[in-house]
Amino acid sequence: MTRVGVRELKAHLSQYLRQARAGETVVITERGREIATLTGIGQREGLRELIERGVVKWSGAGLDVTAGTPVHVHGEPLSKTVLDQRGPR
Repeated sequence: MTRVGVRELKAHLSQYLRQARAGETVVITERGREIATLTGIGQREGLRELIERGVVKWSGAGLDVTAGTPVHVHGEPLSKTVLDQRGPR
């Protein structure tokens, strides 16, 4: 997930549209507050299909994007730790 201010979004709109098309969610902020999300059409269609099939239920409420806020930790990336534990190939 990428966070971007309105001014930055306007200046580099094509870049953020490419990211959304590739499946990334772009959270748009104004003065540091989240105001909108930009996602690719494919993501919405996939969710709509799950709702229609009865796999998931939607309350009609907006998505709480703060629930997925990444946690920043110090140290080596987890991917490096996993590769180190796997050993040589």
